[in-house]
Amino acid sequence: MSKKDKTVENEPIQEPQVEEAAEAMEQTGENAAGESGESPDASNKELETLNEALAQKEAENRELIDRMQRLAAEYDNFRKRTLKEKEKAYSDACADVITRILPVVDNLERALKASEAGEGQSLREGINMVLKQINETLDKLGVKPIKAVGETFDPNLHNAVMHIEDEAYGASEIVEEFEKGYIYKDETVIRYSMVKVAN
Repeated sequence: MSKKDKTVENEPIQEPQVEEAAEAMEQTGENAAGESGESPDASNKELETLNEALAQKEAENRELIDRMQRLAAEYDNFRKRTLKEKEKAYSDACADVITRILPVVDNLERALKASEAGEGQSLREGINMVLKQINETLDKLGVKPIKAVGETFDPNLHNAVMHIEDEAYGASEIVEEFEKGYIYKDETVIRYSMVKVAN
C-alpha cells in the first residue's frame, strides 16, 4: 500500500457524509412505512373505530336478548291466562247446564217422598232408577251435593233461611235441609243449600 492510500484511509469522515447517511436512513424508514401501509396513528384510529363498532353490536345484541326474554315471558303469561279463561268458560257452561237440570232432580225427590206414603211401589222404583241415573251423571260431571244436616253452618256453602234455639244441637249446627245445594269440582258452588240452623 502506498503512502497516499494510507492517508485516505485514516482521514476522518466529513460532516456532509454523515448528513447524507442520516438522510439515506430516513428515506429507508419512510419507504418501509409506506410499504407497510399506514402510520401508527392511522392504525390506532382504525382499532378504535373497530372497538366502538364491536361495543355497539354487543349493546344491540344485549338489547335483542332482553327483548326476546321479555317476549317469551309475555307469551308464557298469555298462554296461562288463556288456559285459565278456557277452564272458567267450561266451568260456567257446566254450571249453567246443571242449574237447569237441578229442578228435575228436586221434583223426582219430591215424587219419591210422596210415593213412600202410598202404595205405588212400581212408581217408586222407576223414580228411584231415574234419580240414580241423574246423580251418576252429575257425579261424572264433577258435581256433588253439599253436605248439610249435622254439619256446621258455612256461609260459603249454605243459605240459612230459618234459625231455631235448641240446646239439643251444637252452635250453628244445621238441623234441616229445605233444598239441596250442589258444588262443582269442590270449588264452584252451583247452588247453595237452603237450611235451618240451630243456636
